[in-house]
Amino acid sequence: MEPLEPTVDNLAKAIFTVNRHAKTALNPSFLYLLKKKAIEKLLQEGKAKKIGLHFSRNPKYSQQQSDVLVAVGNYYFHIPPTKEDFAHLPHLGALNDSYRNPVARMPLSQAKTLLQAYTGIKETPPKRRNPYQKPVFKRLGESYY
Repeated sequence: MEPLEPTVDNLAKAIFTVNRHAKTALNPSFLYLLKKKAIEKLLQEGKAKKIGLHFSRNPKYSQQQSDVLVAVGNYYFHIPPTKEDFAHLPHLGALNDSYRNPVARMPLSQAKTLLQAYTGIKETPPKRRNPYQKPVFKRLGESYY
């Protein structure tokens, strides 16, 4: 599998793939971080555009919450808002269920490699907390100390 060029279309497909897998991953925090940093860099470079605010579908603590809608090529993503976003972006109301992102066929490993090269973020392997220790069996009557 040869590495992809970091074009806006390839990056959008990679973000879409990472975002789709993060929703069902056991440890989604790195995938969401990768998505967020890639979108932030695209916004800084002027290759992505903030469209407006949407009400969040799954708000924390059952309170109303908004997310920023960002356009990257033909794809749309949501990211957490900043204070400036509330002041400068229009509120679009509830999510529109009639729109779906185009289907992207990209392996997760290829998407992660592309986004890691683009953002410069490296995944750290999870630390093993408690290595397994075999139980020690004593004969009947022997002391444990």
